[in-house]
Amino acid sequence: MADFTSSNSSAAVNAVNSGGGPGVHAKTLSGSAVIASVTGAGGANSTSVWGETAAGRSIVGVVRGEGTGLWGDVRTGRAIVGVARDPGANGVWGETTNGSGVVGKDNGGGDGVVGEGRRGVVGRSPDYQGVYGWSRANAGVVGESVEQYGLYGKGWSETGAGLFAYNENPAGCAARLQGRVEVLGGDIVLRGGDLILANADCAEDFDIADGELCEPGTVMVLTEDGALRASGGGYDPLVAGVISGAGDYRPGLIMDRPEPAAHRRPLALVGKVFCKVDADRHPVIVGDLLTTADRPGHAMKAVDRQRAFGAVLGKALRPLRSGQGLVPVLVALQ
Repeated sequence: MADFTSSNSSAAVNAVNSGGGPGVHAKTLSGSAVIASVTGAGGANSTSVWGETAAGRSIVGVVRGEGTGLWGDVRTGRAIVGVARDPGANGVWGETTNGSGVVGKDNGGGDGVVGEGRRGVVGRSPDYQGVYGWSRANAGVVGESVEQYGLYGKGWSETGAGLFAYNENPAGCAARLQGRVEVLGGDIVLRGGDLILANADCAEDFDIADGELCEPGTVMVLTEDGALRASGGGYDPLVAGVISGAGDYRPGLIMDRPEPAAHRRPLALVGKVFCKVDADRHPVIVGDLLTTADRPGHAMKAVDRQRAFGAVLGKALRPLRSGQGLVPVLVALQ
């Protein structure tokens, strides 16, 4: 038998059952079986419904048809709080046969579900997705970290993947990365499709001779120790290429760069690169072979084919009638 008491300072209803039945059992054919509310200021510790049990379920909400088993509604504070004290316990448990175990929805500018702890949110599934994110107009899943990985994927099987990206639209992009990308061991394998590099040339980092100030577009030659210096004479057979990055072109691929260093520069070996050209002695037209010029760090039209053998750095892709300027060049050492 339950005991009911009421006062201005204690519980409005206090139901205690020392046997095996419920403290309060409320049933209705329609409407609300139990309504509990805090109407005054109350403070942060005010509770409209409190459930406590030594073992079992402190609060159970069951709906046989369509409806809501447990509803919490607050203006400020926490609508529903679940606290688990012991390891392995669950603060909130949502279980379903064919629907959603837990649904968090925000209609304003907040968050539908927020998890805090060693792992903020954990999703487990024996044979389907552990965590699923969907959005109509923004990112389906966002991972953010101050000191570690924003998003971490780990796979165990030979056929699976730690991270998989797919786009239903054939013209769309499966993955878009911004910033530096590191591959820590392993291989990069393309199964169908092409590797498309939006930038222009294939470059390789080289050591620059001491004291050399070599800006992008400078024609470079080899030194005796295998470093580079700016060219300084015509038809130099030691020509190595052009410093990448001048004009509108940037290197599409840079090799031999474990870490950027002040004494190293990327040298364009293949592809298109803007190059310093001197056309004072000979006008340059599209298709002209270019070699080192007498003007330091510049190229010029190769008019002497015998001297040009082994000293050609590429072909001009635009004309330069006179003076000096940056000209796009198709790098082809020969």
